[in-house]
Amino acid sequence: MNLEELVNRSEAIRSAYHQLELKQDGHAWTIEQDTLAFQSDAGLVSRLVMADQGSWPTDVKEPTLDYKIAECIWWLSSIATASDVNLEEALEHFMSEREQQLK
Repeated sequence: MNLEELVNRSEAIRSAYHQLELKQDGHAWTIEQDTLAFQSDAGLVSRLVMADQGSWPTDVKEPTLDYKIAECIWWLSSIATASDVNLEEALEHFMSEREQQLK
């Protein structure tokens, strides 16, 4: 999947979730709520990595690390879109800057 497809599919999924939130809460989540949900999932990535390394005891098989990493990428794409950040441009700028700094 390329980055443009990621952004487009992320938008469609986020839009569908907004419809569920309207039914459940009477309003779509705000970007602040989206960010809190992302932080929660990012924390789960940390726990799953710790579990993989034997530093966190768990018998839970779901969610898997790859699933939660993908979910975090989806959240970041959704947050970027809601913030009018062009994800491709932001990534290109970041990567180029880091490459230059590390030469």
